[in-house]
Amino acid sequence: MPTPILEVKKLKKYFDITGGVLGKKLGEVKAVDDVSFSVNEGEILGIVGESGCGKSTTGKALLRLIEPTDGEVFFEEQNIINISDEEMRKLRKDMQIIFQDPYASLNPRHTVEKIISEPLLTHGMKSKEERQERVKELLEDVGLKAYHASRYPHQFSGGQRQRIGIARALANNPKLIVCDEPVSALDVSVQSQILNLMEKLRNKYNLTYLFIAHDLSVVKHISDRVGVMYLGGMVELTTKDQLYEDPKHPYTQALLSAVPITDPDEQQERIILEGDVPSPSNPPSGCPFHTRCPMAMDVCKEIKPEFKEVEDQHFVACHLYE
Repeated sequence: MPTPILEVKKLKKYFDITGGVLGKKLGEVKAVDDVSFSVNEGEILGIVGESGCGKSTTGKALLRLIEPTDGEVFFEEQNIINISDEEMRKLRKDMQIIFQDPYASLNPRHTVEKIISEPLLTHGMKSKEERQERVKELLEDVGLKAYHASRYPHQFSGGQRQRIGIARALANNPKLIVCDEPVSALDVSVQSQILNLMEKLRNKYNLTYLFIAHDLSVVKHISDRVGVMYLGGMVELTTKDQLYEDPKHPYTQALLSAVPITDPDEQQERIILEGDVPSPSNPPSGCPFHTRCPMAMDVCKEIKPEFKEVEDQHFVACHLYE
C-alpha cells in the first residue's frame, strides 16, 4: 500500500448563525460534517458535488486557511490542526492552493514578477537575481514567456491569469496542491489546456493534487480516484473507473445520469431527483440524502449511514449496502 501524504479524519467546519442586537448565536451551518479520506503521494484525488456541498470549505479547512471546528488532518504523518501559526507558516511551503477565480486571486497592483516572487521571499530566497531566475523558469513551465514578468494581471486573459496562479503555487516546489475548481471560471477550450498543463506539471514536479470541481467530465479526465460529496459529507469514494462504471450511491447515480453523452445513438436513463437540497443549517435526520432519494427506506430517516468500504477500495455511506 502506498503511504498517504494527506490523511483527513472526521473533519468538521461549522459556521455560527448570529442575529439580534447582541449578535447572539442562533444556530450553525454544518458546511463540512465528519469528512474522512486520504490522498496518496503522486495521486490526483478528485472531489465532486453540487454547489454548496462543502467541497471548497473542505479544501480550505485542511490547509487551515479557515480553521476547522473539529477533526484531524495529517500531512506526512504530522497532525497540522494542533501546530502553532509559526510552524504552519513553514509548512505552507509544501501545501499550496490554486484558487477558483483567477481575476480575484491576483493582486491587480502587483506585477507578475512580484506576485510569483513573494512566496519565494517569504520562504527565505533573499537574492533578487535568484528570484528573478526562478520566476522566469516558472513562467516558461506554465506556458508563458519570460517578458510577461513585468506586466500586470489586467493585461492577461483568464486562462493566462490561471497559469500565473499555478506558477505562484509552484514557486516553492510544494508536495501537495489543493486545486479549488481551477477551471470552472474559464472557457471550455481553455479548460482542456489548463488540465493538460496540470498533468504535465504533476509528472515533472512529482506533485499530489486534491482536485475540487463540480464538472464530472473534468474530474474523469484528470483524477485517479474520485470522492463525491453531498451536504457537507462524503457519500462515495473509489477509483475513477469504478465510480463511472459502477456507481453505488443513489446520489452518484443521479449525478452521472446527468452527464451529456457524445454518442447520439446511445440511450441513457436520466434520474431526476425530487425536491431541493436541504439547508446545511437544518440538515435532515438520518441520511442527509433521504429526502430526495428514490430508494429511501425507513432506516434512512433515523440512522445516518456509516461511510465504509463495501468492495475493495470502494467506500460508500448508504444503508443499501449493509
